[in-house]
Amino acid sequence: MTLAEVAELAGVSKSTVSFVLNGHAEKHRIAPETVEKVMAVVSENNYAPSLYARALKSKRTYTIGLVIPDLTNMGFATIAKELEKLCRTQGYQVLIASSEDAAEEELRAVDSLIARQVDLLMVASSMSDDTFYIQVNKTIPVILFDRRMDGTMLPYVVTDAEAATETVITRLVKGTGGECFYFGGLSALSPGQDRFNGYVKGMANAGFTHDPRYIFHRDYQPESGYLMMQECVEQLGRFPQALFTASYSILEGVLRYLTEHNGLNAGIRIATFDNYTILDCLPVAIDSVEQNYQEMSQYLFTCMQKLLNKKELFVPQKVFPATIHFRSPRSPQSPITLI
Repeated sequence: MTLAEVAELAGVSKSTVSFVLNGHAEKHRIAPETVEKVMAVVSENNYAPSLYARALKSKRTYTIGLVIPDLTNMGFATIAKELEKLCRTQGYQVLIASSEDAAEEELRAVDSLIARQVDLLMVASSMSDDTFYIQVNKTIPVILFDRRMDGTMLPYVVTDAEAATETVITRLVKGTGGECFYFGGLSALSPGQDRFNGYVKGMANAGFTHDPRYIFHRDYQPESGYLMMQECVEQLGRFPQALFTASYSILEGVLRYLTEHNGLNAGIRIATFDNYTILDCLPVAIDSVEQNYQEMSQYLFTCMQKLLNKKELFVPQKVFPATIHFRSPRSPQSPITLI
């Protein structure tokens, strides 16, 4: 069945059918009864408009490219789910690619998505500068999220990780004599830099200078958390007094080590970046920083719509505050959202 046949059966023009199917009925003041008549014909005849014809006419493919570092990361998975749901309401399909936090894989993923003629790219980049994406942006719009690049003019959406980490560390380190270890991920990227800067400021707020011996960096995989905890214990000859992990995935590895070595009840003060409800069920109280993935996803979607419709982004670079969950007895028992 063709669009012309749908129009004939519904007793309307082809343009009316097109407006209805593309969600523009209200804009063109098409009567609700006409919309119902068109949709009834579409439903009764299982009509599906050609995506290729739609793309040729609109000069859009109605696909969005989403590049994330790790498909198993719950934070990125949440953003992908929210974006897919939002895009679906507007007839867009999200194509997801993983970079494995490797620049070469990211380049291949982006090239593949561009070859598929996506209308826009959303990227949590593993690159430290925007040279590549400035070039891409000349062809299709690019929005960065989770990671920003210093000095970039590209739009981005991130969490204020530095302020949140500073607040957590300031409370965590009190009474420890300054012995608070930091287990970080990729230190060349903005999330790692912001969380580490927050750690340094939090230590200073509590009256301590951070000790380089207490700083470990690897990547954000659970195995790295395990190995950093192992190295920490070997260095001290005991469990540390306090510990901050720069991601939940690193914390997973730490908890596995502590479980295997009877350390869960050793009295270690622990805090982590990222928050999941499982932390409410553990035998050890862990303070955590929660990112607002729903609001970030909504803002990404809003930016996407504006860029695709050639509209100005009034706040192209958005930093969202985080919410801190204090679970330890020494801390307030209700979450606080930083302003």
